Formats: sequence, C-alpha cells, structure tokens
Amino acid sequence: MTLIVHKYGGTSIGSIERINAVADKIAKAKQCGDDIVVVVSAMSGETNRLLALAKDANPNPSPREMDVLLSTGEQVTIALLAMALAKRRCPARSYTGGQVHILTDSTHTKARIVAIDDKNIHQDLKQGRVVVVAGFQGVDESGNITTLGRGGSDTTAVALAAALHADECQIYTDVDGVYTTDPRVVPEARRLDFMTYEEMLEMASLGAKVLQIRSVEFASKYQVPLRVLSSFEHGQGTLITAEDERVEKPLISGIAFNRDEAKLTILGVPDLPGIASNILAVVAESNIEVDMIIQNVGQDATTDFTFTVHRNDYDKALALLQKKASELGAREVNGDNKIVKVSVIGVGMKSHAGVAAMAFKALSDEGINIRMISTSEIKISVVVDEKYCELAVRALHSAFNLEVEVQEAVRES
Repeated sequence: MTLIVHKYGGTSIGSIERINAVADKIAKAKQCGDDIVVVVSAMSGETNRLLALAKDANPNPSPREMDVLLSTGEQVTIALLAMALAKRRCPARSYTGGQVHILTDSTHTKARIVAIDDKNIHQDLKQGRVVVVAGFQGVDESGNITTLGRGGSDTTAVALAAALHADECQIYTDVDGVYTTDPRVVPEARRLDFMTYEEMLEMASLGAKVLQIRSVEFASKYQVPLRVLSSFEHGQGTLITAEDERVEKPLISGIAFNRDEAKLTILGVPDLPGIASNILAVVAESNIEVDMIIQNVGQDATTDFTFTVHRNDYDKALALLQKKASELGAREVNGDNKIVKVSVIGVGMKSHAGVAAMAFKALSDEGINIRMISTSEIKISVVVDEKYCELAVRALHSAFNLEVEVQEAVRES
C-alpha cells in the first residue's frame, strides 16, 4: 500500500468551501487505496489576524507566548478538516504538533525539528484512518509549544514523510508546479515535469517562492520525493527528486530572480591579510546575512570590497560600513539598493561548456550591464540594475529556449 503525505497551505484551505474541496480530494485518494497523512497550515489570513491581536495586546510579546498564540491557527484547521472527512465517511483523526510529539529545540518562533514519534500515526493508519497533523509547530523537551518559522508547514510535511518512510510528499498550493520562471514575467514559461533537489534548492534560495529552502534541504537529506501540485486543478505537477539517469537532461531548468537585493562597496581599503574578515565581522555581528562578494585588487596596495545584503538591511549595513571605513582608512563607501539578482539554474551545466557565454551575450544584446557575477556548479547569478529585471529574465529565458520541451545542446557562441 502506498503512503502519501499531503500538505495544504493557507490558500488551499482558506474557507469552509475550500476545506470541503480538500476533503473531497483526500477521500478520493483514500478510496484509491492510499494511506494518507495530511499536514495543514492555518487558514489564509489567520496568522496575520493573530499577529495583529498580539500587537494590540503587547507591542513586544515574548517569543514563547507568540508560539502559543500562533499555533492555534493550525489547530482550527486540523479539526475542521477531520470533521469534513468524517462527514464523507472517511475516518480521520487530528493531531497538534505536541500530540504527535514533533520534538524541536527550544528556539521559539524558529525552532528546528529534532525527532518525531510516529507510533500513534502508524496505529491510526493501520486502522484505516486519515491522519491530519498541524504543520508549523512542535514541542521542546520541556513541553513548551514551539513554531518552526517561515515555511514551517512544508518542513513538517517533509519531516513526517521522512520519519514514516512515505512514498511521496505532495505539496498542494495555488500553482500547478514549478515553472521555468515566473509566468507573470514571462507568459511563455513552462511547467517542469522533473527537477533535482539541487536545482530546487538554488531556485528557492534565489527568489522562487514555490517551496521554502528548509523543506527542500530536509527532502534532499532524507531522499523524500517531493511533488508540487495545484489544489484547484488536476495535473501531475512537478516531481523533485535526486538527480536521475535521464539520457537527455535539460541544460537549464529555470531562471530565478530576487528583487530584495542591495549592494555595498568600500573603496580603497589596505590590501592586507584578514581585511575581508575585518569588514564582514561587523556585519555578521549585527545578524546581517551577506550574499555575493567581490574583491578587486588595485595597483596602489589597496583593494575595493563589494558585497550584497537583503534590501531591508541596507541602511543598517551602510551605517556600519561607513563607521568601519573610517577605522580602516578607506577612501570611500557607496551603495545601491536599486539592483536585482537574476540567476540561470540547471544541472546540465555540469556537463556543458559555454553556458556563461550564452547568458552574458543575451544580456549584452539587450544593453544590460552586469554589475556582479557569482557562479556554482549548477548556477550563474548576475546583479543588474533593477529597471532591467524583467527584460533580463525574458532575454535569458528566450536565449536558453525554455519555452520548448528539449533544451539539450548549447548553441555555438
């Protein structure tokens, strides 16, 4: 018998009508003979409502009490879905994270899963029940309610699939799979039938918002097949697995972009060992994450050091860098928060040369200047001016023929 973990996000179960539709889908899958475990988020808008209530009660609430409050959203959903399934004569039992005993560390509002007790779930499955579990939450060793932070319900679903040795973890959302890029930017974007964990991790970290990075990391670590599907229409979705043995692997799987970037440069610092760590230490101490880094060596024993941060951290990072510049005797500090990062992603890069040349030529042909470049084995990222974001995405999507089914050979450049 096949064991499938379903996960439904807030949009998918955002009303009683949609909960009933999800119950129909689950009952049908159960009738086909599958064992089903369902993980759900809070109903759409519920978390924001709870956050607003917390703010009215106390502008600076303790993280522990926030976890107690926010975990109630999923508790409502699991009960309603179990009721809807029972109405369809589909036996179901709901569990909070604590009842399943999803054990986490004690980091409130962004806890990490340590272990899962799957005993009760297996007993229910043997008795023919659908098990409905609250996503996003667990308990620590002291029994305190914890929440997993952004994307926590996806992480719960994948962790349960790993613990139960499920055949597949299906993530139901408001899109019917993972696309070559955002269809709102490129209407010709194509839904992908397959992706590797590596590609999905890069897509998620570089701006694609279909799945959260933590859930993909978990799936990759425990080799859980992931499938992204639509809650509102039928289809095969996108299957995300380990790299397969297909003869014709796609050269490029997708184009991701991130508008939340800002660039900082400190000019004319002494070109000495340890200068990079000296500059970045002050940024790290302020809990600011650094993304791309470039260091240029001048001819006068100085260097220019450039890095990117999240746009929300730009002003804070700029002030820190200006202070550090005076300490180091740097010539100047400048920044730019009107940039975007555009990335070309694909496992096919491992076995093909010329991808970077193709990408750079496509941007050059559109008159787009590249400000920074970063590469990995399966990714090329460039920073360009924000005004060129959509043009750059369209140009790269076209250059690699992502709107057609086969994109194997690299064109001569």
